[in-house]
Amino acid sequence: MLGSFTLLGREIGWYPLTALIGGLVAGFFCYIMAKKRKLSDIDMIFMLLSAVAGVFVGGHILYAITNIQYFSLLIKVKSFEEFINVLGTIFGGQVFYGGLLGGIAGAVVYAKCARLEGFPDYEDTVAPAIPLFHFFGRIGCFLGGCCYGIESDFGFVFTNAVVQSANGVRRFPVQLFESGFNLLLFIFLILLLQKGIMKHRLIFIYLGVYSVGRFILEYFRGDTYRGFLFGFSTSQIISMLIWVFLIIYVIVTRLKKQNNKSPE
Repeated sequence: MLGSFTLLGREIGWYPLTALIGGLVAGFFCYIMAKKRKLSDIDMIFMLLSAVAGVFVGGHILYAITNIQYFSLLIKVKSFEEFINVLGTIFGGQVFYGGLLGGIAGAVVYAKCARLEGFPDYEDTVAPAIPLFHFFGRIGCFLGGCCYGIESDFGFVFTNAVVQSANGVRRFPVQLFESGFNLLLFIFLILLLQKGIMKHRLIFIYLGVYSVGRFILEYFRGDTYRGFLFGFSTSQIISMLIWVFLIIYVIVTRLKKQNNKSPE
């Protein structure tokens, strides 16, 4: 909505600022909770740094996948500068789901390389921090004019939206609804963590609950440039795939438990 602001003669975007704030708050939360739960704060810091690297790579890769139609431009470039510009078009954005999956992969890679003991306890600690970060990020989306909603009688009129056609029309504030949803999810996961409920399963609880909420909220998004397949958005397809993974995980886990209990 506001796009950016000027500070000390420099233009600063609201989304990068709120994402930075969210990252710092989420990181501080993980550090404090690690100390409280008697986990290694050093391992937590390095695991988070690995996750951040995964977020950066995964977010850009999925963004590129949603812009696959531009890959053909690479064979038409006539200069290095034009090549860089095309790469900027293809990889120049972030998709949350790509960052989420990349971040999880980054954390797992660190845990494997460092032979981190008690990794599920670290997962439980980090799980609430993900929606906490996303809470700030979606506020940034609203202020920055991206991820805007469908045309609606209820909402806000953008003047500095990322896509020019989104301006001048009242739009449903889907970013704020998702921000509130993430805040509630954060509180829910904190309660589970403190009470020891669903121990070592909180990351799966997060994925299951968020994917359902995201699937529904996608119907209120108006930025169709993200790509659609079979009538579903990219994020809706990923949400469904997450549930397929969770169902398979539950089935396999239960079968393993049954096999372990079976008499020889």
